[in-house]
Order: sequence, then structure tokens, then C-alpha cells
Amino acid sequence: MANEWKKDFNAMLRAPRDMPRIQHVDDPATVEKYGGTRMYFAPPVDYDREMKRVPRGRLTTVGAIRARLAARAGADFTEPIHAGAFVSIAAWASEQRADDPTPWWRTLKAGGELNPRYPGGIKAQRARLEAEGHTVVRRGRKNFRWYVAGYEQALFDPDGES
Repeated sequence: MANEWKKDFNAMLRAPRDMPRIQHVDDPATVEKYGGTRMYFAPPVDYDREMKRVPRGRLTTVGAIRARLAARAGADFTEPIHAGAFVSIAAWASEQRADDPTPWWRTLKAGGELNPRYPGGIKAQRARLEAEGHTVVRRGRKNFRWYVAGYEQALFDPDGES
């Protein structure tokens, strides 16, 4: 994202955007990749709500949030492009609010990867995760990427409250 300081992310978070809705897809590659034909478009506020549920010291992934939202809506999967944008919007909106924070740093990308699109980038997310006791490691030789080591052990299941 660019020019974040000029945007009203809380307005973006609340914008209805013709969502929620389920759309039928019939592209064979999409059906095979995501395992169904019912694609759910969840509004940004739903991602924010799920991110807020993750307690201190625990983690979730964008994929886990997507799976929960799709299941609750009776869909096969959620639209993946919007999901990535909406978790970033939730993070930036939280940083713009004086109250009702969203612990965005606890939501990781696939495989436990940190998200460079969050406020402050990798450096800020890493600092917050390490402050909660997580170990962040760098992978790669040239194009470094950052991950939470052993993130699977810290995953939060809001339905099981574990």
C-alpha cells in the first residue's frame, strides 16, 4: 500500500462493498485449487473481528481466518485477493484508532510468514511477536523472508478456544 497516512482505513473497514455475498465459480482451475464452486466474499470488518479474537501469545493465519469465514457462510472458500487486502486494512485501521485495538501482528501469512504490508512492515510485526515470546527467523539467501519458528504450536482455534 502507498500513502497510508492519507487514507482513512477505518472507513475502508466499515465500507459494505456489496458484501457479504456468495458467488458461483465454474473455472475448472479455481474449482480444483480451492475445492468447490461457492466463493464467499466476506466484508473487511469480518476479518478484523476474527483477528481480534486471537489472544496474547497465540497466532492465526490468513488461511485459517478464510476457512472459518467460508464455513460459517456455507461456502467452499473465500475470495483470496480480498482477504489479503482486508487483513492489511484491519491492521492499518487499528493503528489509526485510539481505542479498540486489533492485534494484527498475530495474523500471519501462509507457513507462518510475517506480512510486510502491515504497519511498520516486518520490523514492527517482528518486534511485537518477539515481545509476546515468539521466535522470528529469517529464511532465504537473497530475498529474505521472515517466519515465526514453530508457529503451528501457537495456533489459536477460536472454535475450540485452545
